[in-house]
Amino acid sequence: MRLFLIVSSLLTITSSYNSDVRIPSEIHPLSDRMIETINSMNTTWKAGRNFHETQLEYVKGLLGVLPDPKNEYQLDRWDIEEAQDIPEEFDARKKWPDCPSIKFIRDQASCGSCWAFGAVEAMSDRICIASNGEQKVELSAEDLLTCCHIFCGNGCNGGFPGMAWRYWQFKGIVTGGLFHGEGCRPYTIPPCEHHIIGPRPNCSSVGTPKCLKKCQPNYPISYNDDKRYGKKVYSVHGERKIQTEIMTNGPVEGTLEVFADFVNYKSGVYQRHSEQFLGGHAIRILGWGTEGGVPYWLIANSWNTDWGDNGYIKMKRGSNECGIETSANAGLPKL
Repeated sequence: MRLFLIVSSLLTITSSYNSDVRIPSEIHPLSDRMIETINSMNTTWKAGRNFHETQLEYVKGLLGVLPDPKNEYQLDRWDIEEAQDIPEEFDARKKWPDCPSIKFIRDQASCGSCWAFGAVEAMSDRICIASNGEQKVELSAEDLLTCCHIFCGNGCNGGFPGMAWRYWQFKGIVTGGLFHGEGCRPYTIPPCEHHIIGPRPNCSSVGTPKCLKKCQPNYPISYNDDKRYGKKVYSVHGERKIQTEIMTNGPVEGTLEVFADFVNYKSGVYQRHSEQFLGGHAIRILGWGTEGGVPYWLIANSWNTDWGDNGYIKMKRGSNECGIETSANAGLPKL
């Protein structure tokens, strides 16, 4: 009996750093059993309830990165020279404290617009960083989502992150914050309660809003004059090149393959243990570090601050977890 306990303990410890350990796909992604199974594995992260068990199709609808098997919608790769002095830890919020957009967690509401949110969040950060804090803006997810409806994909039904950056370069994007917020075109899809308990109304399916090439009433600048453009857009690949890009020019838009356990993340360094694929998702990568001996990426999600660790997630770094190091989208603003 004692030998059995010792062997079981060793297997448990091994599984905590072995992403090959998989949770059977028959376990419902949003069930108590899924959460209990994850937490019993003694892995590098903790699970908890973020969504009702009945919300699986809704959750899949939030995963708005469309498949691109032939890489037709990818940005050209920039073979950036890797920095020789990459620090053990880096946090863009601390590096550029005068840029408030870097600290901001947005909410895509009931729309598969993550591809647009990850893009405008990183673009906004980079405008502020490149201007040494003089231009503090929030680019409009609404403008990108609705007016790049065909070129970028299918609006609330998903899009291609790389094309969002091309749109910024060639067509420009106006300013605009949250629902009823500031700027030329703030988000018009009202926030809703993605999660278990909260003050917002229940979430329901929505269609993509219309492309309105005009600013909200009383905004003092015209639509065309409010547009901001990218000077150069590109993709970077691999851990050290992505690190070099972030510490040089600011946060990037990353993409993930989302599996069933991801949606239950609460704390720690996420590594996947589920077999069930749910969809592709775009996020913003702010930095990196190490926790409990496990290297991680610091990631901002767009499911409001109720989800995960106050809207953030740490994801295992250096092993291309969920494809995060395959490619990241970035660009330089035209000031």
